[in-house]
Amino acid sequence: MASALAAKMGFNSLLRKPARSFSVRICTMESDMEFSCEVKWKGKDLFDLVCRTLGLRETWFFGLQYNIKDTVAWLKMEKKVLDQEVPKEEPITFYFIAKFYPENAEEELVQDITQHLFFLQVKKKILEEEIHCPPEASVLLASYAVHAELNVASYASFVNASLFLAPVQVINLYQMTAEMWEERITACYAEHRGRTRDEAEMEYLKIAQDLDMYGVNYFLIRNKKGTDLLLGVDALGLHIYEPDNRLTPKCSFPWNEIRNISYSDKEFTIKPLDKKTNVFKFNSSRLRVNKLILQLCIGNHDLFMRRRRVDSLEVQQMKAQAREERARKQVERQRLQREKQLREEAERARDELERRLIQLQDEAHMANEALLRSEQTADLLAEKAQIAEEEAKLLAQKAAEAETEMQRIKVTAIRGQEERRLMEQKMLEAEMLALKMAEESERRAKEAEQLKQDLQEARDSERRAKNKLLEITIFPFFAVLLHSPSPPSNLSFDFKDTDMKRLSMEIEKEKVEYMEKSKHLQEQLNELKTEIESLKLKERETSLDIIHNQNTEQGTSKQSNFKKVTAAEQSLRSLSSERNLFCIRLIPTSSALAIFYFNCAMKSQKTQRSPSA
Repeated sequence: MASALAAKMGFNSLLRKPARSFSVRICTMESDMEFSCEVKWKGKDLFDLVCRTLGLRETWFFGLQYNIKDTVAWLKMEKKVLDQEVPKEEPITFYFIAKFYPENAEEELVQDITQHLFFLQVKKKILEEEIHCPPEASVLLASYAVHAELNVASYASFVNASLFLAPVQVINLYQMTAEMWEERITACYAEHRGRTRDEAEMEYLKIAQDLDMYGVNYFLIRNKKGTDLLLGVDALGLHIYEPDNRLTPKCSFPWNEIRNISYSDKEFTIKPLDKKTNVFKFNSSRLRVNKLILQLCIGNHDLFMRRRRVDSLEVQQMKAQAREERARKQVERQRLQREKQLREEAERARDELERRLIQLQDEAHMANEALLRSEQTADLLAEKAQIAEEEAKLLAQKAAEAETEMQRIKVTAIRGQEERRLMEQKMLEAEMLALKMAEESERRAKEAEQLKQDLQEARDSERRAKNKLLEITIFPFFAVLLHSPSPPSNLSFDFKDTDMKRLSMEIEKEKVEYMEKSKHLQEQLNELKTEIESLKLKERETSLDIIHNQNTEQGTSKQSNFKKVTAAEQSLRSLSSERNLFCIRLIPTSSALAIFYFNCAMKSQKTQRSPSA
């Protein structure tokens, strides 16, 4: 029996189906996680698994959100996960985010992980402009975000990151460059020196919780009149807004003044504690939105009432542990700060000593260089002193030589004056001699000219006599030849030129004597000119002196000019004689024959006169 029962139980276990499971993806603000869940798990089972994984104990602020059609929903804790309207595709995606916001983040947020998750979610909403942030708050929040996320100690590490920590709308609202925004964020960032990341995140949340849209969930509703309105649900109560103004509510209902909230089908009813106050009713056309509004109202109201009661033992324990942890961290931070300060002081002291050492080394080097320069200067001064002594000796020697030279120059000057006087006397004598020679030359020139004129006149007389003789002798001879058959035998001529030859010889003799005297005079003039040339003052030369010097250099003188003129006249006379000869050549043959007979007669006359004959 027992064996049969065991076999039956084994068979039933084989027939039993294995437990099914499904996968989920949990997206937090800083990472994604995947879990394998059983089909029977409720929402609380999955939520607790995520909180344990994150180490989160302040679970009442958070929830698991998922997308459904065109809206969002929150996973219910008391129902199974798969029984809710979650997506069917695996892995099923849930967003672990804050569902409710604290009134005062500094007092309510105990754990660092809770604070960090709130910081990331609020920063994301500000950057995505779901929470309106004024420009001045944006700059300050960006500086805290830089310090919290990057935890840097210098500006250079977040040059490009600072633009991603401020809303785009704020950046585009002003005509400011990236460098200008970075400059302002850097100025605020410089004031956060020494803060930890947790402190920077808490300061960020303390500023953000004062923004008008912080922690508010908006829903589109209508009142009884059908007017479109916005319902805002947050940690303080319910607020009614105009559709185009999400900052300033038209009316508000704090949680402590609301007696009851209920809805029937699509109509919500808010009943205040004060019965005299009118009941506010509004409609929402979507059932899922109505359920979401009711969940948020219930949760925020519960937290509102919980804050005003004494903390539970768990919360008190958490706060005590948080205080101890903060105290421990504070002590550790102070210790690190002291060590850092001591290290910085030591580094400063070391730098100061190194700087002082370098300064002393530089001073020693400079002193050595100064000593070397002073030694070199002393050597140079000694050399200069020696050179100065030698120069003094040379100067003294030169002074003595100069004195001797001065005496010699004085003697030379006296002698030169005497020589100058003699030279001037010679110059006067030479000038007188030159005048006399010039006068003599002019007189001789005149005599020569007169003699030339006499000679010319004598030549002219001779030519006229010859012509006359020709006229006398030729024409009668022609007549005799014409009338007599033979030439005469006793024809004779008596013509003498002894006086002309003697006169020419005297002229040539006087000319030779004149040339010798002129040559001797020219030599004396050149010698005198050479002697006085060194004493001539060029600046006192007149225009006539300059012309005379030029003529002297060219070899031009009065006699040379006269010779040129005389040569020109003789050339003219030779031309006239050639013309006469040409006329004679034109005489007829009979005239030439007469001249031939004339010459023969002259020869016979000469033979009769000679003694040998």
